[in-house]
Amino acid sequence: MSETLTALQKKSAQIAAAVLAPNAARVDREAQWPADGLHALADAGLMGLLIPHHLGGLGEGLVPLAVVTEELARACSSTAMCFGMHCVASKVLAAKATKYQEEQYLRPIAQGRHITTLALSEPGTGAHFFLPRSRYWVQGDHFVLDGEKRFVTSGRHADSYVVSAVPPGAELDPGSFTCLVMDAASPGVEWQEAWQGLGMRGNSSCAARLNNVAIPRTNLLGVAGDQIWYVFEIVTPYFLVAMAGVYVGIAQRALDLTIARLQGRRHEHTGETLSTISVLSDEVADMWTRTERARQLVLHAARLGDAGSPDAQTALFAAKLEVAETAVAVTNAAMRLSGGNGYQENSVVARLLRDAQAAHVMSPTTHLLKRWLGRSLLGLPLL
Repeated sequence: MSETLTALQKKSAQIAAAVLAPNAARVDREAQWPADGLHALADAGLMGLLIPHHLGGLGEGLVPLAVVTEELARACSSTAMCFGMHCVASKVLAAKATKYQEEQYLRPIAQGRHITTLALSEPGTGAHFFLPRSRYWVQGDHFVLDGEKRFVTSGRHADSYVVSAVPPGAELDPGSFTCLVMDAASPGVEWQEAWQGLGMRGNSSCAARLNNVAIPRTNLLGVAGDQIWYVFEIVTPYFLVAMAGVYVGIAQRALDLTIARLQGRRHEHTGETLSTISVLSDEVADMWTRTERARQLVLHAARLGDAGSPDAQTALFAAKLEVAETAVAVTNAAMRLSGGNGYQENSVVARLLRDAQAAHVMSPTTHLLKRWLGRSLLGLPLL
């Protein structure tokens, strides 16, 4: 890794150890949004990871995003998830930002004074986040939005939300997909109670009803109807890498705990540690191989993405698929090898196992990614 990337990894690991790890159990147990962790990341300048240099950010790309999210997820999956979603949304904001948007949103993000997130998923279209049913119409100097969003990470806590909508009558036309920035204080936003998930319990995943919310036309991202470009050029690559980094971190933490358990647990009747039992060491070998293979595939895909390679898309699809399978398999193995120590309520291994399950169900889901990967390889349109 470069000196810059090594420094980012070290800084992330330090914050993870000092702030995220001590709060992780409480964040999970109480389903508490990880304010302390995110504020620590903001104070360290990491919330501006993807914001351009000329606006005060770090100007980084996909590889640093993968490295940082992995380090954070080793300590607290929920904090890493919120951070990752913020980074993806900030990249969406930066992609075609106007001067007004640079000053209103990007500089404050780089300064650690603004947290943003995505609000794309809807109840009517599920994992197909690129097919919003929320509608907008133009009224003077505003877009007026009406609809409903689901599974909004950092819901009720972020300062702004990247929302999607279509004009009336085009609810199932990807070509009319439009994104706007909605400020948290916008009148007409009605938040529901946070969704109580099996894992990732601190990410404050909420539903929101948009009741004729007026958003200034200055908050339009790009031009109306061109946001399918955002989906595959910005949202998909950055989201896949951010989430892949999170799940590699989960797998690595599960592996670390397993190794410590086998090295530290000694049978009194033999005096030998569990690490000397070959069937257990074989499982550890499999866990390490799967985790390292997934990590290298993610980094390979991220490098291709940063280089603008035409092969990046298929590599990114494959990386997220591999990571999802790995996180679930490795945390399951960690539970088996931890015995009764892991199989207790609120153990770290139990938390990791629950968090890993989200890898398959968060959009784009494993099934959707497999379809995209297959169609991409066959030269077929993704949608």
